[in-house]
Amino acid sequence: MEAQGSRRRQLPVLLLWVNGLMTLGFAGARQRTDLCNESLMLEKLPACGKSFEEMMKKVDSKKWCNLTEFIMYYDNFTQCTEREANNASCFWPNPLAEGFITGIHKQFFSNCTSEKVHWEDPPDEILITLILIPVMLTCAMITLVVWCSKRSDIL
Repeated sequence: MEAQGSRRRQLPVLLLWVNGLMTLGFAGARQRTDLCNESLMLEKLPACGKSFEEMMKKVDSKKWCNLTEFIMYYDNFTQCTEREANNASCFWPNPLAEGFITGIHKQFFSNCTSEKVHWEDPPDEILITLILIPVMLTCAMITLVVWCSKRSDIL
């Protein structure tokens, strides 16, 4: 019985010790302490842009706004920028990489504007029908509720 009480007192100490080990990273999680080498990353990113530019020369400039024409090239570009950022011990995306990617977008996709949808009202016959159906159903439901509440003796 006394041994059981001793174990109960040791349990919180054991739990604190395990928590400390996990916090320090001994539980399998490796903490990354490398600092981001921004100058190395900025030195390597233009190679990704150059490669993307070479691939985009294969696509007619009139089709630059059609993503299906160059999606593979853009995917390669994205993977390249991510790889170079990781090689420089930087997270991706980061403000510097985003600035570089934005510059590439301005270079290739600045003339791509989204077409705005022009919304129109439906024809009057359809609009009147769409308005009257819920109004009539609401009136019918109110009538049914009132009628049922007055005839509660039958129900």
